[in-house]
Amino acid sequence: MAKMNIGRVIQGGLLAGIVINLISILDNVVILGPKIMAARQAGKLLLKPQFPFMPAWVVAMFLLGLELIWLYAAVRPRFGPGPKTALALGIVVGVLSAVPDNLANAAWGLSGRYLPFMWAVERVVACAIGTLVGAWWYREEGSTMTQQGTTKERMTAGVS
Repeated sequence: MAKMNIGRVIQGGLLAGIVINLISILDNVVILGPKIMAARQAGKLLLKPQFPFMPAWVVAMFLLGLELIWLYAAVRPRFGPGPKTALALGIVVGVLSAVPDNLANAAWGLSGRYLPFMWAVERVVACAIGTLVGAWWYREEGSTMTQQGTTKERMTAGVS
């Protein structure tokens, strides 16, 4: 079994973090922006956060990207490298990280159910796409590229 390539985990995790942050900004500014502003004006969301939210959110999404690619590197020997494993992992982590807090927000929060639902969808989509991008970059230590662009390891995946 090849050793985990920590350098590529960090690089892939940062790529995943960029993707997750871009999807989050797109969703919260372009798609949900008017709804968020209306909820603020109606007193259902605070007008100003109680701490510097944006820097904290960006850092948290980069950490999520790093966690996703570390998990991908950890599970790929069992499930095989490639987009199927990356997509499955991204969806599972997205659901596990989004549903509990957004379910609670929908039940107890003042903003209604639409915003928490859309934030949960955003997280699942962002984790799935972020994991795909970061996994695309990730390579095990010692893997070599062939002329077809696949690693030797990928050609023998699942073969004992």
